Amino acid sequence: MDALQPDPHVALIVEDDPDVRELAGALLEETELAVVEVDSAEAALVYLKDQGGEVAMMFADVRLPGEMDGVKLAKAACTLWPRIRIVLTSGAAVDELDDLPDCVTFMPKPWRGLDVLVQAEKAIHQPQPPVT
Repeated sequence: MDALQPDPHVALIVEDDPDVRELAGALLEETELAVVEVDSAEAALVYLKDQGGEVAMMFADVRLPGEMDGVKLAKAACTLWPRIRIVLTSGAAVDELDDLPDCVTFMPKPWRGLDVLVQAEKAIHQPQPPVT
């Protein structure tokens, strides 16, 4: 492993519901990924600005407290950290899904644990290709 380019090994969970966040965290702890949990898009951006190169996967709810929702977070992450595999999830109808970037996978709630694990495996073994 190149010391300047560490392999991404973190799953960043962005979810304001503590029960759902804990469930996703418990599920992703069964993978090779270290799990970091935050409750807002703003907290996720703070983490990404400092540790973005270590994040392999971001699993985020569409509806989040604060100024930024999950869709805006996903768009920013696709631009600034294009190798992160991004999964957005929501239990409500979401109008903004038509203009999601190609780097985002949408998973409706209630999601199945197996589907989340499949995305984690893709994040580990098939990172998003770099933007050229």
